Amino acid sequence: MFRADRLKINWVAFETILIKEIVRVLRIWPQTIIPPVITTTLYFIIFGKIIGSRVGTMGNVPYMEFIVPGLVMMSVINNSYSNVVSSFFGSKFQRNVEEMMVAPMHNSVILLGYVAGGVARAMIVGFAVALVSLCFVRELVIHSVFITVTVALATATLFSIGGFINALLARKFDDVAIIPTFVLTPLTYLGGVFYSINLLPPFWRTVSRFNPIVYMVNAFRYGILKDHLDAQYIDINIVTAYGMIVLFTVGLFMLALWMLNKGIGLRQ
Repeated sequence: MFRADRLKINWVAFETILIKEIVRVLRIWPQTIIPPVITTTLYFIIFGKIIGSRVGTMGNVPYMEFIVPGLVMMSVINNSYSNVVSSFFGSKFQRNVEEMMVAPMHNSVILLGYVAGGVARAMIVGFAVALVSLCFVRELVIHSVFITVTVALATATLFSIGGFINALLARKFDDVAIIPTFVLTPLTYLGGVFYSINLLPPFWRTVSRFNPIVYMVNAFRYGILKDHLDAQYIDINIVTAYGMIVLFTVGLFMLALWMLNKGIGLRQ
């Protein structure tokens, strides 16, 4: 088969998986888009309005504006992860994966298709949450659209790959919820969404730097609030944050592709 034909087949396969994933998200929008928006709205009301009115400002900006980037990023992380883990495990359960594995397309196309679907849902929900946040803040001027968008896309990509690995290893529906419940949620809440890690004691500040979500939340906050935020509340250097996100993304992508090529979680 000629190289051009292989590229065409792989592109059609990628496009098909991506469209299937987007249609799935939009078809069941009351389950995929509305719940995270409602949950984040409650965070805005409880932490931003009620508690935030007592906190006042953090880093020279109102507390409500300080937590907006973290809450948007939290919705991006949770939705990119949950979309891929539920969709790919559903395909495993219904044995649709076997049809994809015998089709004449590269395994990386399967991985990229599901990851792109997770990124698409994360961007839709993240944008909806950002729109809701405008109801609670006086103004939200973005410092750098490039940094804001690239960090959001990279984070959604990273956690979509994480969801794919979880789906590969899961053997029953209960396994799908283990990582989000016992790993993802604690890391997210301790990732600087509601506070600056520079406010922590030195020991816990050092521990927090081993949490990858700290780098994503801070890079996203830097992209939005850098012009207004006090320098001491910018916890992580932006170059370091980009480096860590790229490192984790490439590492997890290689791991997921290796597992897929070996048939781990598919041949047992």
